[in-house]
Amino acid sequence: MSSEELARSVASGIAEESRDSAHTSASSRAEMASTRTKVLYGAGSIAFGVNDQSFSYILPFFYNQVIGLPALWVGTAIAFAMAFDALADPVVGQVSDNLRSRFGRRHPFMYASAIPVALCYLLLWNPPHLAPATLFYFLIGAAVLVRTFITLYEIPSSSLVAELTPDYHQRTSFFAFRSLFAWLGGLAMSLLAFGVFFKPDKTHPIGQLNPHGYVTYSITGAITIALVIVISAAGTHRFIPNFAVPATKRFHLIQVLKEMYETISHGSFLVLTISALFSAIAAGVLTALNIYFNTFFWGLSAGQVFFLTAALVPAAIIAWMIATPITRVFGKKRAAIGLWIVATTFYWYPLAARLAGFFPENGSPLLVPLLLVFGTIGVTLSIADDIVISSMLADVVEDSELKTGRRSEGLFFAARSLVIKAVSGVGGFVATLLLAIVHFPAHADPATIDPEIPKHLALVYFPTSFGLYCVALVCLSFYRIDRATHEENLRKLGRA
Repeated sequence: MSSEELARSVASGIAEESRDSAHTSASSRAEMASTRTKVLYGAGSIAFGVNDQSFSYILPFFYNQVIGLPALWVGTAIAFAMAFDALADPVVGQVSDNLRSRFGRRHPFMYASAIPVALCYLLLWNPPHLAPATLFYFLIGAAVLVRTFITLYEIPSSSLVAELTPDYHQRTSFFAFRSLFAWLGGLAMSLLAFGVFFKPDKTHPIGQLNPHGYVTYSITGAITIALVIVISAAGTHRFIPNFAVPATKRFHLIQVLKEMYETISHGSFLVLTISALFSAIAAGVLTALNIYFNTFFWGLSAGQVFFLTAALVPAAIIAWMIATPITRVFGKKRAAIGLWIVATTFYWYPLAARLAGFFPENGSPLLVPLLLVFGTIGVTLSIADDIVISSMLADVVEDSELKTGRRSEGLFFAARSLVIKAVSGVGGFVATLLLAIVHFPAHADPATIDPEIPKHLALVYFPTSFGLYCVALVCLSFYRIDRATHEENLRKLGRA
């Protein structure tokens, strides 16, 4: 069957598609795309933001510098959890694409994830007193559990955007809200950590090295995660009758694997996923090393880190505001590439300038303000870029549907979820390799550490990051779906 014939078949309104969003009334469509819906939908991403911020930024530091596990062990444990994700994510995506229930395809997973992920999150941050080798296996198990249960929420939730609206720019708006809440959730936890929980005492003059603060940190995170998941799932629950219903069919493993292969072999999906993977690994390296750079390279206190983190709140809001207008002017692909290049330049400049000898020295009154300016601009553009790329992925759904006759949002966003988790998985592992290369000590003291060690860490970071970003940008250039292509796809599917 040709793609045109398949498109006519999909658009003909066969019984199994009778409740597809194409048949939703105009008033229902308006409600589904309303600001209220975007807020309720986006609020759930606070859970992912809290968890992802923890994994990518604080968890490696906690287990290495506070608990005392070797950095390479910590990175290996997180990488193992990442490998498990590689199996779990597409399974959740495929199952949620084909689930038939009175609560729809996505919501059963979302509701079921709330309590387990919160309990496992608590477990992860409160390890028992074990020998180092045993603690290593504990970290693997706890990390796998947290990632598995957050996957049960994140993939079905992110898949909803393609059903909530078919509009090219509205999808960017939905992901803008999603990104805004994820960043605000992660930033709020960082602010609480460095401003409230991580307090210095006589034994621990550096607040982020004080183990007592991590208990309250973990309890706050766990409660937040469970609460926002339930709020978001309940907030979108009433739209379940408007979502697509998969065809009834018997389970055949070979057929399922064949369908998964047909879906993920889509050209634009492949280049977008590979690009995002390398970019996420590069970002993960920086995120995992950032607390090391702040503590040992820049010599910042917990209070100064709190100030820099607080300054990023406007970054998330500005990114939310500018992402959709930028794509209206430049289109999604050009916007993504441009934002990527400029954001990376602002991220790199302070480290590069210090190594070159023309950035203020530690303790200078200009140091923190300059780090604030460059960091805030870089993060703003990076968040906007992530929003645009997520919207690009949503547009692959209809392009793939024309070729396969199936809506596969879950499988597509399973791959996206896997890529994002690379930030704290593979990226974190690469970061620990770099720490091992420069022989970065555990339980290091910022006052006595050899200053050449943080410098060498910055020197090995740059070529690693540059190579990963180059591969990512080259792949992104092969993405082929623009606004005209998307609107033509909708027309062929009878949803224009």
